[in-house]
Amino acid sequence: MATIAAHLSVDSLRERYVSSSNAREARHFHAIWLLAKGHTLGEVAEMTSFGQRWIEQLAARYNAEGPESLGDLRRRNGASATVLKPELLDKLRLRVKEPPGDGGLWTSAKIAAFLACELGLEKVAVQRGWEALKACGMSIQAPRPKNPKSASPQEAAAFKKTSKTPSRRKPRNIQSGRSRSSPATNTGSA
Repeated sequence: MATIAAHLSVDSLRERYVSSSNAREARHFHAIWLLAKGHTLGEVAEMTSFGQRWIEQLAARYNAEGPESLGDLRRRNGASATVLKPELLDKLRLRVKEPPGDGGLWTSAKIAAFLACELGLEKVAVQRGWEALKACGMSIQAPRPKNPKSASPQEAAAFKKTSKTPSRRKPRNIQSGRSRSSPATNTGSA
């Protein structure tokens, strides 16, 4: 059985587990809460689907640093943005107001190429282009493609004039005949 430091009470750990909006943080608090309640590492591993070694590491991290050490620490690692800096996003907002160099639509790949050019890099991942568009408050949209074999507006109008209109008559109901089953039987007792 692992010993859990009393940074938070058992009830507070449960509350943090239940109320967390971040799934990773909720799972970490769940594991610590179960340990604080007195469950063994094996039981907690079985209930949370974490490995025992990972649960030991979580418990050690929680005991040493407290509740702030749980959850996805990559988001709060203190590193500044390397690609999507505010100045670069401002330049991007100005640039996307005009069409791209090839005259088409802005795509994630074109945004990534713009970012690479601005940063003096050979290449930037297409995913960063999508993230940059999202960071600028834009959404990726494309018009619905037109069928190359579709009719011209004149051909469509001519087809409408010559096509038959459906009949406005109601379809006849199919009459069902009388049932041809055996005669009715009395189920009452005599």
